[in-house]
Amino acid sequence: MAGIKDVAKMAGVGVGTVSRVINNSGYVAEATREKVEDVMKTLNYTPNELARNLYRKKTGIVAVLVPDSAHPFFAEFVRSVEMELYHRGYKTMICNTDKVKNSESEYLQMLRQRVVDGVITGVHSLEIAEYLDIERPIVALDRFIGNKIPVVSVDHKLGGRLAAEELIKAGCREIIQFQGSKSVQSPSQERHTEFERIINMHGITLHSVELGWNKFETPYYEEIVSRVFGEYSNTDGVFGADLLALEYMKVAQEQGKRIPEDLKVICYDGTFVTDVVSPPVTIIRQPIEQLAQESVRLIDHMINGKEYKKRMVEFTPELIRRKSTL
Repeated sequence: MAGIKDVAKMAGVGVGTVSRVINNSGYVAEATREKVEDVMKTLNYTPNELARNLYRKKTGIVAVLVPDSAHPFFAEFVRSVEMELYHRGYKTMICNTDKVKNSESEYLQMLRQRVVDGVITGVHSLEIAEYLDIERPIVALDRFIGNKIPVVSVDHKLGGRLAAEELIKAGCREIIQFQGSKSVQSPSQERHTEFERIINMHGITLHSVELGWNKFETPYYEEIVSRVFGEYSNTDGVFGADLLALEYMKVAQEQGKRIPEDLKVICYDGTFVTDVVSPPVTIIRQPIEQLAQESVRLIDHMINGKEYKKRMVEFTPELIRRKSTL
């Protein structure tokens, strides 16, 4: 297998010149560059990516932290992020944090030690101070982590308002809202606050069910829905993240309730799981692909030395009305 010295010898140049051609750094005469590239093709020489990244003082790796990549929202987000990173020349390190103690802290330590070039984080387990202690590229998904770390999010307040107005329009009089733990400092809390404000303003009975912190397992959702279904038997509307709302809809149908005659359902996120249920369910769709693209754009620019003064980039959710509220 040919090495860089073989290329330099055949091209009649120094190893440093070949290195500048490979890394596109420093001045190399165009004729010399073409000669070196021709020799590389002739010898079928492939530059060592690790060595090239070390020369650039980069690893070419971005860590993506999510609680559970099996969760539909994070599955779609990670898939889109990985594709975007690939197009920009990065490899992706996918990190699930909800099953392993201290894993989030360990991945941040890798960033501090420059094992990875940057971190895109969608988890909420560490204290903010642990992030602020690291002056390295970090982008946050749906979480405020100080003014130096940009946040990519959705206009959740609008999402909550769209859902509330849809259930009111559908004639609901007693509604269940499933919401995440209030201990999390996330823009996503605004959808619950706005939803509750509008429902209460119209004199409709609302049961807000707060979930445990960092809970994403299906058995936990089944347990919560089973308990809530028994407690609030007159419910005629439900609003929650995809898996929770769909679990409630499944239990309701098993108990003989008709959708939408007896129960109206709205899912928040609008991931692939909402496309395979019957009847088709109304969704507030988060633009997950846009969230991923912007997260990668920001982390790439930060890795390359660009600073951001704008704290949050916000996208618009979309109401897609289907049979579960008609």
